[in-house]
Amino acid sequence: MVPLGQEQIVELRQPKEELIALMQQGIAKELAVSVQYMWHHVMGKGLASPSFRKLIRDISIVEMKHAEAIADRLDYFGAAPTTKPVEIKVGGDLEKMISDDLESERDAITLYRQIVAKADSEGDVVTRNLFEDILAAEEEHEAQFSALLAE
Repeated sequence: MVPLGQEQIVELRQPKEELIALMQQGIAKELAVSVQYMWHHVMGKGLASPSFRKLIRDISIVEMKHAEAIADRLDYFGAAPTTKPVEIKVGGDLEKMISDDLESERDAITLYRQIVAKADSEGDVVTRNLFEDILAAEEEHEAQFSALLAE
């Protein structure tokens, strides 16, 4: 116990470079799908497009919030968040768009499971919790896209 009037110095535990690199990959994916989903929202055509367009618009907003949350965590660690997205896939018919979106979600799920495990191994509870929350959303998005493709 610290006596009253004395400040306690808390040392910031820096994550290993590997965790920072994985988080940078995460933000790059979130930036890409935010743009990809926004364009799919705009480009979606056909009888099934109204429900798809609303869903994809809503998901794109969630993905933007994920990017912001990851950026905040990287900033906390003194790392500048990347501004370069991974490959953005746009175009095609609705089935192609949904297939591309499903693939993006599955890639993110794989990455976020790695980040959760790495953060846990480093004792970084906050990063682990952040990515567990993001992972849960990505799994929901995967289920929504799978349902649209009837997988």
